[in-house]
Amino acid sequence: MTALEQALNEKGSPEKAAFLSYFFKTGKGQYGEGDVFIGVTMPEIRALVKQHAVMSFDQIIGLLHSPVHEHRMAALVWLVERFKKSKKQPDEQHYIYELYLFNLDYINNWDLVDVTCRDIIGGYLFDKDRSVLDELAARPHLWAQRVAMVSTWHFISKRQFSDTIRIAELLLGHKHDLIHKAVGWMLREVGKKDELVLIEFLDTYATQMPRTALRYAIERLPESQRKYYLGL
Repeated sequence: MTALEQALNEKGSPEKAAFLSYFFKTGKGQYGEGDVFIGVTMPEIRALVKQHAVMSFDQIIGLLHSPVHEHRMAALVWLVERFKKSKKQPDEQHYIYELYLFNLDYINNWDLVDVTCRDIIGGYLFDKDRSVLDELAARPHLWAQRVAMVSTWHFISKRQFSDTIRIAELLLGHKHDLIHKAVGWMLREVGKKDELVLIEFLDTYATQMPRTALRYAIERLPESQRKYYLGL
């Protein structure tokens, strides 16, 4: 057991664990079925990762393969921090990127995806071919599909919207609420940077969008526009 794992276990709270298990839908048939929580919050996880920054990749991989949700989150937060510090080490960034994609089966809840993929996947692909996002979106794998969508957040921050629009189009007919939310959320982020791009998408696809995706996408628009698109 690593020092970070031990520290996480000691910080755990049964009361928080019970709430988190409910919040992240770990019941039978739910998207987080079987996940194990020990009751450590995100601020606590981030603080402990900073305190235990000196770790090997082998130790982090072991933590990422843990059945405990907070262990996996800590491993992913560590990878994000290491990726950011490796700007002048392209080989290490490539290794972290590949490590992330190889272990998608362990990045298996929306918080694990959302906290990490923008920086690692989006950050790595920023100056490279991005067709891997289309491959991820096409997989019959809920979390790979969410990674494909949310990773484009990095490009949005640089005012590059074409990947977000393309992946949103690919996932428009998806049946899962978690993908509807991700699509609508990223479209809303596009609208924050360039409302005309969002409006163009809505004018084309609003009548085809799942209600949840549409509501997320139009959240920041004036009430009159929200009513218009919902009325379609």
